[in-house]
Amino acid sequence: QFARHIKKSEGQKTPKVELQISIYGVKILDPKTKEVQHNCQLHRISFCADDKTDKRIFTFICKDSESNKHLCYVFDSEKCAEEITLTIGQAFDLAYRKFLESGGKDVETRKQIAGLQKRIQELETENAELKNKVQDLENQLRITQVHASP
Repeated sequence: QFARHIKKSEGQKTPKVELQISIYGVKILDPKTKEVQHNCQLHRISFCADDKTDKRIFTFICKDSESNKHLCYVFDSEKCAEEITLTIGQAFDLAYRKFLESGGKDVETRKQIAGLQKRIQELETENAELKNKVQDLENQLRITQVHASP
């Protein structure tokens, strides 16, 4: 709340986000482009609560898959934050029921899918970097050929 008041006094606006809550996790999206800013897998969320003194504030703690650090996400909701935390709690309940029904197999499958998605992202990044290098080399070759022409 203090940080929010500081930002307001400095004329800064708090960025708006959209949340998608499912049995797989909480996605934080840009409300206009729908681009995923953060994807917090449900099994990595260790704490979720709403502020009992300010009905618009809620938070959750999620262990980051890359840095292995615990990150605390704090939100100022336009609606009652308690409803959002209850929805996240319901997602936990549904995920647990699905886990029991699948005999634990579903969790392993999701871990494998998450690992493959991460690898795809790494390969796409590497591919983009290699394309840029090829483009640079082609440009250098053109410059060399222009200087070498009679």
